[in-house]
Amino acid sequence: MEVIVRKGDSFWDYSQLFGVNIQLIVDSNLGVNPSQLTVGQRIKIPGYVTVDYRVVAGDSLWSIAKQRHISVESIKLVNVNINPNALQIGQTIHVPLRITWRLVQGKQYYDYETMITDLTRLQNVYPFMKMPSIGNSVLGNKIPEVLIGSGNKRIHYNGAFHANEWITTPVIMTFLNDYLLSLTNNVAIRGLHTFPLYQETILSIVPMVNPDGVNLVLNGPPSIEPYQTRVVEYNNGQTDFKSWKANINGVDLNDQFPAEWEKEKARRRKSPGPRDYPGESPLSQKEAIAMANLTRKRDFQRVLAFHTQGKVIYWGFENLEPPESETIVKEFSRVSGYEPVQTIDSYAGYKDWFIQEWRRPGFTVELGMGINPLPLSQFDEIYEDTLGIMLAGLYM
Repeated sequence: MEVIVRKGDSFWDYSQLFGVNIQLIVDSNLGVNPSQLTVGQRIKIPGYVTVDYRVVAGDSLWSIAKQRHISVESIKLVNVNINPNALQIGQTIHVPLRITWRLVQGKQYYDYETMITDLTRLQNVYPFMKMPSIGNSVLGNKIPEVLIGSGNKRIHYNGAFHANEWITTPVIMTFLNDYLLSLTNNVAIRGLHTFPLYQETILSIVPMVNPDGVNLVLNGPPSIEPYQTRVVEYNNGQTDFKSWKANINGVDLNDQFPAEWEKEKARRRKSPGPRDYPGESPLSQKEAIAMANLTRKRDFQRVLAFHTQGKVIYWGFENLEPPESETIVKEFSRVSGYEPVQTIDSYAGYKDWFIQEWRRPGFTVELGMGINPLPLSQFDEIYEDTLGIMLAGLYM
């Protein structure tokens, strides 16, 4: 929501009037000097939208404000051209509305377009949320990164490395929405107040690493060649892609990282297919390159990669992980009930590479239980389990 600056206005006034932390207002208006506001300037207030209201007989700004549980001043700020003492029957005015509900509906088949729509809506309501692109997929879909926070601790979450594990994306998106709601409404999540986390942390999220693959699983082959024909060939002539893990080139993106990649290559599939082909070389696929470049650029202190299934948390690689990883994973296990597992016979994953290169805590979290893709009937349970891990990832 935008308000129009009046003489004498300040960010502090807006913070008090709308009940939003002043830091969130500052971060929603980068490039604006809070000490040099000018009359007529437009300022974004996070956590609000405006709705139209048609004046009826007997209305006044006071009565409208009382009815909507807001202040008269807040109505004036979004209606600079009205005469508050001369409202006309049938006149349409704008009324601020605080968002207290989720904009993301995660319990649905969640493809790339759905995610982009939700991210755009969230950014409009919560402009302190930044959304750069980390690069493009093979088919040219932009891969968005979400950035929230103003602190020094750099934490990263990602989902949908594997196409048929797409349910990780709406789980992450639901957490993102709940985190934003908590910040702007000053409401705790599971008793935890989140604004201190915002002050301490920059949270980076890539909700969907593999957009082409997710769309393939949910919507079928793309309309463009040669990919339309190729994916059917890679899928042994089958047009049911529910078991597809790879990107649109038939490469498993979580076998693409230079962490003992040669070992994984030697025992994996030798040609493109629905799963388990690590490619001709590490970091040969656009999506893996984008994730590697992002990780180098941001210099994360901790990463969590969300996959399905098994209700386990993998936290080690070749004994290169730091001692604090065990402390962190024990807390993840406590809040989720998931089993911590230090090592398995697996290589070339994103988490493996992160631990190898930075010697910092990295985790692969396997959500839910069953056969991929997990059914939406598990969504609520998965989210409740994962919520504790995502919060602990910020406060640990």
